[in-house]
Amino acid sequence: MFIKKLKLTRSVTLTAAAIAVSMTSAATAAEWKGWNIHKPGYPNTVAMDKFADLVKAKTNGNVTVKMFHSGVLGSQPDAIEQVRIGGLAIGNFNLGPIGPMAAEANVVSLPFIFKDMGHMHRALDGAAGDKISAGMEKIGLIALAWYDSGARSFYNSKKPIMTPADVTGLKVRVMNNELYSGMISALGGNPSPMAFSEVYQSLKTGVVDGAENNWPSYESTGHFEVAGYYSLSQHLIIPECVCVNAKAFNGLSAADQTAVKEAARESAVLQRELWEKRAVASREKVMKAGVKFNDIPNKAAFMAAMAPVHTKYLAANPDLVPLVNLIKNTK
Repeated sequence: MFIKKLKLTRSVTLTAAAIAVSMTSAATAAEWKGWNIHKPGYPNTVAMDKFADLVKAKTNGNVTVKMFHSGVLGSQPDAIEQVRIGGLAIGNFNLGPIGPMAAEANVVSLPFIFKDMGHMHRALDGAAGDKISAGMEKIGLIALAWYDSGARSFYNSKKPIMTPADVTGLKVRVMNNELYSGMISALGGNPSPMAFSEVYQSLKTGVVDGAENNWPSYESTGHFEVAGYYSLSQHLIIPECVCVNAKAFNGLSAADQTAVKEAARESAVLQRELWEKRAVASREKVMKAGVKFNDIPNKAAFMAAMAPVHTKYLAANPDLVPLVNLIKNTK
């Protein structure tokens, strides 16, 4: 009888322990929702799905990410706010709309701050990227890795743009950031901040004459159908981030934090490879469609015209001069 009771007691104890372990595991497992504006098949979408797979594998299931694509969880400004406050855990965001909230992130929106895509990669994969992420953490975001978003150039429905004077009088859509509005104003144009989703109709109806963006965005949105002049100014190279809610990330174990960072950076390698291929394909597609393309071999006049944007921004943010110099001096 005593032996039976002992076995029963042991069995109950072991079962209770097993349940406790199970509950502890369930309590510590992190299930994250992720936001992405891009559609299936787009480089960022493929890379974010890869990120989710890598996170699960590298953390042994301690962290799982469920991605929601095509902006189904809201607009980018709304999603940024949701990740900041913890309503969402992960987002693939352009740094343009983050800049007004985090001054360090805004430096990448200074015209011509990057010489080319390679320069941007070297700067942000190093000390400059760490400083920008540290600045973003003050508003609740941590940048785990940097995605490509191409070089942005001007396109419009009126004429080729060869010199800054050609922008004079044009109504140009920009993202909602004072730096972009200042950039267009410095060229003599009329900046028109508006949501990306409104641009096609605005171009079609003449509410704006033009906009500025990269090849894939110009092509995938159909903007080339209503704004047939594309001028290769490459005035902005604005990266995107894989951004995580700071509280959620800091709540992970050190090992899981390392694993999540590794997953993000591996996904960035994939995204950059896919982006380069997509940019070439998009350019070829719009050229075949009859877009009137022109290169701008000497961009010195555009750089000079936009120089006051740098001066004004750094006068208002003198503490960011070292960060700007760090980027410019990155070899």
